[in-house]
Amino acid sequence: MSPEQFTLSTDPARLDVALIHDFLSNHSYWAPGISRELVERSIRHSLCFGLYAPDGRQAAFARIISDRATFAYLCDVFVLEEFRGRGLGKLLMQHISAHPELQGLRRWMLATRDAHSLYAQFGFTPLANPPRFMENAKLDPYRPAQ
Repeated sequence: MSPEQFTLSTDPARLDVALIHDFLSNHSYWAPGISRELVERSIRHSLCFGLYAPDGRQAAFARIISDRATFAYLCDVFVLEEFRGRGLGKLLMQHISAHPELQGLRRWMLATRDAHSLYAQFGFTPLANPPRFMENAKLDPYRPAQ
C-alpha cells in the first residue's frame, strides 16, 4: 500500500480508542501504563488525527494540544509497526501542518527520542534558548507506586 491509499480524518468518532490506548500503554516509551480513562480524556480535549488504511483500520495517530491561536504541542504520534516504512509519518505531519486551525501559530513544540529527522522536515529544531524553558515532569506517572 502506498501513502496515497491512506486517508486522514480528524473525526474523533473514527478513532480506534482501544488501539490507541494499547499502543500508548504497552508499546510507547512516553506513556507506559496510561489508563484508558486518561487516553479518552486526552482525546476529548485535543485535536486528534487518525490515518487509516484502505480497509479502514487505523494505522497511525497524532494528538495536538493547542489554543488554535498561538501555540501547539504535538504528542502521542505513532505509526503501527505493520505500517512503518511507507512514509506515513511524513504524510501524517503534512496533514497536521496544513490543518486550517493550526496556521499562523507562534510556537509549536514536541518531545521525541528518535524521530528528529522527520520533524526537522517540518521546521522543528532544537530549542534556540533552552534556559528559557522549564518543565515539571512526572517520571512514569501512570504506573502504580511500588
